[in-house]
Amino acid sequence: MKGLLVISLLYLLVAVNEAKVFGRCELASLLKRKGMSGYRGYSLGNWICTAYYESRFNTRAVGPRNSDGSRDYGIFQINSRWWCSNGQGRTANGCRSSCSAFINDNITDDIQCAKRIVRDPQRMNAWVAWVKHCKGKDLSRWTRGCKL
Repeated sequence: MKGLLVISLLYLLVAVNEAKVFGRCELASLLKRKGMSGYRGYSLGNWICTAYYESRFNTRAVGPRNSDGSRDYGIFQINSRWWCSNGQGRTANGCRSSCSAFINDNITDDIQCAKRIVRDPQRMNAWVAWVKHCKGKDLSRWTRGCKL
């Protein structure tokens, strides 16, 4: 009986620590509700495509160390050199946030920071994955079939 209780608690801890991985339409719906559709001239497809290629829709994704020592965090892979502070090295901390705020299941702060990033002169070019996989492409497939 005691062993069963311990095993049950371990499974509960594992479940709590698992990342939220959004479905495509689930994320599209949330981003639309949060005002991302058409934000700064970028369609919802741009945001969904970016999130897919940056994190595979995984809210707790943390990228490997970049050449400058920074890391990327969360569903949009927000960079610690420019946009958040991870307590390691220099940061501009443009979103005035701890990087750990971007690796939980609540992506409201990730969205706010993404909106801040896209207001910067680089706009969506700040995301390498967007430039490589999304820029200038037909992005209608990212929202096709979603009830938006």
